[in-house]
Amino acid sequence: MRTKLIVEKSTSGQIGTSIPELDVQERELGNLIPEKYLRSEPPRLPEVSEPEIVRHYVALSTRNHHVDKDLYPLGSCTMKYNPKINDWTASALADTHPYQPEELSQGLLGVYFELEQQLCAITGMSAFTLQPAAGSQGELVGVLLMRKYHELKGNSKDTILIPTAAHGTNPASVAMAGYKVVEVKSNAEGLVDLADFEAKITDHVAGFMLTNPNTLGLFEEHIFKISELIHAVDGLMYMDGANMNAMLGIARPADMGFDITHLNLHKTFSTPHGGGGPGAGPIGVIDKLVDYLPKPRVEKVDGKYLLNHELANSIGRVHGFYGNFGVLVRAWTYIRMLGPDGLRHISETAISNANYLMHKLKDVFELAYDRSCMHEFVLSAQIQKEQGVNALHIAKRLLDFGFHSPTMYFPLIVKEALMIEPTESENLETLDRFIDVMKQIAEEVEHNPELVLSAPHTTPVGRVDETYANRNLNVHW
Repeated sequence: MRTKLIVEKSTSGQIGTSIPELDVQERELGNLIPEKYLRSEPPRLPEVSEPEIVRHYVALSTRNHHVDKDLYPLGSCTMKYNPKINDWTASALADTHPYQPEELSQGLLGVYFELEQQLCAITGMSAFTLQPAAGSQGELVGVLLMRKYHELKGNSKDTILIPTAAHGTNPASVAMAGYKVVEVKSNAEGLVDLADFEAKITDHVAGFMLTNPNTLGLFEEHIFKISELIHAVDGLMYMDGANMNAMLGIARPADMGFDITHLNLHKTFSTPHGGGGPGAGPIGVIDKLVDYLPKPRVEKVDGKYLLNHELANSIGRVHGFYGNFGVLVRAWTYIRMLGPDGLRHISETAISNANYLMHKLKDVFELAYDRSCMHEFVLSAQIQKEQGVNALHIAKRLLDFGFHSPTMYFPLIVKEALMIEPTESENLETLDRFIDVMKQIAEEVEHNPELVLSAPHTTPVGRVDETYANRNLNVHW
């Protein structure tokens, strides 16, 4: 690993801020804080001027890759561009207090109410809760709604079916809600294996969790049959909406037979989620499940908005206050700016971009499923691995060209997987640049593999010893 000279920024006497003189009566600290908690000496704080501290953090930000910097083709995560008007809107409303009374929060509650209505129109669902703070929490909420439905009906069910291509959070959410996980195989086309699916449907099945389009970027062609079979045993269909970016204005989950769906607002509706958050994973349901949604719910009565806490069959609150407000406002802005036609155009462009990349690269890398994709597709670096270079090496080499790597080694059913989602944000020139780089790397694998094996070469931190790092964790500075 290359080393960088570490320069101490703090210099004695430098001042970055000034605090006004105390203009109220000073009180003895001992009256406020017990003596044993008081410092015996001043804290060792850095002494840095404002320009230096700003330059320090700006310099750090340029070392990180983000979607404002260049392509971020992270498959199944939809890392799209976030229009700056979204940030402006969220910032304009950021100073409102969560304990503000309802009569002074009508505009904010109106945003919540309108966003729920917009999401219902997009998905065909009857109602939404905006509380879940991420897709993973939305999944848990969705499975808890299933449990509530079956408990109130007296159904004795203990199993939820999940395809082998599912996101890893799906089985985790099922297990956390107290259900058993039963996997359903994928067929040669990358879709749910109907024969295996039918063989595993029993009266003990509470529901089926399915991502559509699935994590291979393929639309489940037999979705009506799948829904029919689950409903025949009074099970519920749950759609993992992580890939909804492929279906805006084109297809609605409710029309396919789904009873519950979550949407990742921080993916499909633009808020960038790099670095772990924040997120928002609203859950939508059909009529028969509305009464079980988390409380409170925003309602409009006699022209005024209110929070209804009196919901007898609700599964209860799942988030402090009412969700991640900034993400919700950004999504509301994004939808209002685009309108129905704009949303459809987003999905059409995302699908076109993915298919363009796929067809340009499928002769250089192995294509896991050679058929038209939706918004993403999965390549395999198996050919390159046989030459001594694996998917991880290729991903690290991409960093030298200013691109973030695709998702690697997922879905697990594809060996040496490179899962690529360009989104609708990228123009033809960017896509062609990415294609040229991928082809160059493939050439290097054949003629100069050491260049790829030792990558990255241009990043602030070079190649690290990952085995050593995992065995010798240092999680603090």
